[in-house]
Amino acid sequence: MSYTELAAAGVAGAVIADLWLLRTRLLTRRIFWVSYAIIVVFQLIANGVLTGFGIVVYDRGAILGPRIAYAPVEDLLFGFAMVTWTLSWWIWWGRRAARRSPASTTRHVDETE
Repeated sequence: MSYTELAAAGVAGAVIADLWLLRTRLLTRRIFWVSYAIIVVFQLIANGVLTGFGIVVYDRGAILGPRIAYAPVEDLLFGFAMVTWTLSWWIWWGRRAARRSPASTTRHVDETE
C-alpha cells in the first residue's frame, strides 16, 4: 500500500471516528479548524526542515508528487488524521471519565483547611 493510500485511509478513519463512531463532532466546530490552522503551520515548518535537509526521504513511487514546504502533500493528510484521531479520543475518554465520576463526589479542598 502506498503512502498516499495510507494517508487517505487515515483521514477517512479519523472522519468516521469523529462524526459517527466516537461522536465527538470536532470537525463541525470552528475552534477545531482555527486550532488546526495553527497546527498545520508548524507541521509545514517541521516537514520543511526534515525533508529539505534530507533527514526524511520519500520513495517517489509511493507518493503523488506535489510538495508543500519540501514535503509531499500526503503529509498534510497524515498530519490531519493524527491530530483528529488524537483529539477525538481525548474528548471521548474525557467524556467517559466525567460520566463515571459525578461532580457531586468531587470536593474542592482549600489549602487553609
